Amino acid sequence: MNVQIHSVRFDADKKLIDFVHQKLDKLTLIGEGIVNAEVYLRLNKDQERENKISEIRLELRGGPLFAKKQSKSFEEATDQAVDALKKQITRYKQKKRGV
Repeated sequence: MNVQIHSVRFDADKKLIDFVHQKLDKLTLIGEGIVNAEVYLRLNKDQERENKISEIRLELRGGPLFAKKQSKSFEEATDQAVDALKKQITRYKQKKRGV
């Protein structure tokens, strides 16, 4: 799977990038058809407490999936986005099987 990580309005450190890669690797275990992943980590209005946004777009053989979550930390927002994508992948696989 090809992964692209973009940090908007800040420079992501290696620890955060490794965390994102680790989470996306877990998605490949349940979604075997993932071709590409694009992650945008954004800082939104610095004075807000929950100002970290994680947007993840997965390209599957059958079409794209997308999740966007906002939280106090990039790790938490990424966790929530990955959980949302897990649900979407499960639904997609069930729909594909005709369940």
